Amino acid sequence: MLKIAYSDIFRYSVPDKHRFPMQKYTLIPERLLAEGTITTDNFFAPARLSEDEILTTHTQGYWQQLKTQTLPRKEARAIGFEMTPTLVERGRYIAHATYECALYAQQYGVAMNVAGGTHHAFADHGEGFCVFNDVCIASNLLLNRGQAQRILVVDLDVHQGNGNASIMANESRVFVFSMHGAKNYPFRKQVSDLDIELDNETGDEAYLRILKDTLPRLINEFAPDLIFYQSAVDVLATDKLGKLGLTIEGCKARDEYVLHQAKLAHIPIAIVMGGGYSEDIDDVVEAHCNTFRLAQQIYFEQTTD
Repeated sequence: MLKIAYSDIFRYSVPDKHRFPMQKYTLIPERLLAEGTITTDNFFAPARLSEDEILTTHTQGYWQQLKTQTLPRKEARAIGFEMTPTLVERGRYIAHATYECALYAQQYGVAMNVAGGTHHAFADHGEGFCVFNDVCIASNLLLNRGQAQRILVVDLDVHQGNGNASIMANESRVFVFSMHGAKNYPFRKQVSDLDIELDNETGDEAYLRILKDTLPRLINEFAPDLIFYQSAVDVLATDKLGKLGLTIEGCKARDEYVLHQAKLAHIPIAIVMGGGYSEDIDDVVEAHCNTFRLAQQIYFEQTTD
């Protein structure tokens, strides 16, 4: 069964016309349920990160500032949401959901978080709509508990996962692959294990060619026993913050290729959503829903690889 992490806390209250489309966390499940792709049985309510789990990845100082709501105003502003206790709680549930998705992926082949992909959070600060780094926390928990040995992070958000790169810089058991816009946020990039920087308006054909030239080699050479996939839809041509020029069909083909590669290699894959900022929220929701549809189809409806 396709297990999907969802909680009402994922949708945080933001001002009207805020550039983060918070309503997608309601619209994605609603659309998937209405069309019959999934049922309510697919959803699970995630648990919350403990303090000890947070401190596997984030510094004591940063955690205390979040816990006591004493984060300096400049640092809170860099995160991009109003700093409240609810925002911190939200982050704890999102990050633990990603960890639980990894465990479900090991059981079923694939699992998905309706939220997640908070790859701009560093060990000692947050930025870019990210408070805690869910993939890094989940990776550290899996490694510390002997539940995974080698983890490949496939980050196809239009923005480099600078937090992932920084946190995992000295962790040889985690390979961070980020394919992103060269001329986009963050303008001061970190160094991932593999960064592929793309020109503006790369488009479907070139994007997919580069991905197909890269991903099988990484899987073969690094030999992961788990993949975290950041399936962001800010690669779309309609995206306000991205400039790569992909169509919804090209974005779908990207997801299909990543999922097929994981399945063919028999590697569990846990999927987080990442960004998506198209003017029309329907473009964001439809592109995200395609990822869920493909996971359901490839893993639970097809009888052969």
